[in-house]
Amino acid sequence: MATPVPQGADPFAAKETIGSFGDYVQAQAAVDYLSDQHFPVEHTAIVGIGVRWVEQITGRMTYLRAAGNGAAAGAWFGLLIGLFIALFTPPGAASWFVLILGALVWGVIAGAVFGLVSHAMQGGRRDFASYSGLQADHYDVIVAAEHAGRARELLAARPEQG
Repeated sequence: MATPVPQGADPFAAKETIGSFGDYVQAQAAVDYLSDQHFPVEHTAIVGIGVRWVEQITGRMTYLRAAGNGAAAGAWFGLLIGLFIALFTPPGAASWFVLILGALVWGVIAGAVFGLVSHAMQGGRRDFASYSGLQADHYDVIVAAEHAGRARELLAARPEQG
């Protein structure tokens, strides 16, 4: 069990940077390699440095796109409801296929309507589609000071990544 960090204490104070990587996948591969070498990775952290929020615009949000996105989300919801109802329907009462298909169609229609209404209620304030997330300039792998030397040795012996 992990020892709780006292409130106000810096959880990284007794840790050393053993490597700096241009992207998260490289940092993750380094920690994975340490794990493969039976290094106690519970003393390790990947820290994003220079973190910022990035929203990537994927295109214009039209009524057709809003309806399509709503229909897709509604299809999944309808399918889930249809499966749930079919599981609790007595045999012979109705075909599972008909129940699931009916719920799926209902979900597509309801989702499309909801997508259209939601987009219309925006009043043109957000006429674009996007996805967003955190992005860092680089990623440091840090290790508890008492394990840093061993981690550096292991990473130095790691075969070249291709």
